[in-house]
Amino acid sequence: MSDKPVITFLNRVEYGVVRIALAGLSALPPAVASNLGGWVARHIGPRLGVTRVARANLEMALPRLSPADHERIIIGLWDNLGRTVAEFPHLAQLKRDTQTGPGWSISNAETLEAMAAASRPVIFFSGHIGNWEMLPPIVARHGLPFASFYRAAGNPLIDRLIIALRNRAMECDAPMFAKGAKGARLALRHLSRGHHLGILGDQKMNDGIECRFFGLPAMTASAAASFAVKYDCPIVTGRIIRLGPARLHLEVGPVLYPDMKAPRQIEIGSLTQQLNDRLENWITERPESWLWLHRRWPKELYTRRRR
Repeated sequence: MSDKPVITFLNRVEYGVVRIALAGLSALPPAVASNLGGWVARHIGPRLGVTRVARANLEMALPRLSPADHERIIIGLWDNLGRTVAEFPHLAQLKRDTQTGPGWSISNAETLEAMAAASRPVIFFSGHIGNWEMLPPIVARHGLPFASFYRAAGNPLIDRLIIALRNRAMECDAPMFAKGAKGARLALRHLSRGHHLGILGDQKMNDGIECRFFGLPAMTASAAASFAVKYDCPIVTGRIIRLGPARLHLEVGPVLYPDMKAPRQIEIGSLTQQLNDRLENWITERPESWLWLHRRWPKELYTRRRR
């Protein structure tokens, strides 16, 4: 039996619409495309049903803020999401260290360069913060092109288009591993061959491990910690900070090294908690930059909140 996906007529129609939209965004200057995407998203997004999840998340994670603060954050998250989508076709053209306007910059680049020089597998860890799509291109330009986990688009044609745009931005063909057991096995093989892996570890994973996130129990993906312990890999943390329309900055954070002498499960739990703490610090500093639209905590916490 062939694994080739079936392409339906609706798939082709959707693909055509997306191609037209991308062509329109590509024809605009990057800053104009970013401003357009932000404007559309912040005017439509807060009215969508999924925004109820963001409000619930904010009430649980940041209860000391006022409802007005929560609404400001919600508008900001939609603005950032719209800009991230609209900037996607422009990522390959963004230049480094531009003084004004579109472009990107980096702090602590020496960390990436040292990791590249060490010639060992590295895990790069971040979350859906700022324009997270800019992480792979910037890290690749510093000698650490990495493969990634991703959630495949339902439309195979759109899925291929997204992967092609990501690889064009990275200026290389990097493997993309679908989330799940098969993807995890392929990622482990990738690391075992001395290659690098990127993980966005900020979403709920029911078969992960329980850690604390904003003081609440949260099932958390332990892949970054598990892989690091298995192959003695350093975990480089980092986030994208939005400085303006299509103007992005990669802040390379601390490097976590697994304690190979500690009991395996204890060390995996410790590293996973440290990564959650890093995410929490980033989000607290710039809450509007995080994607609050996923149910991050157990269902019973949301149910209890509604009572």
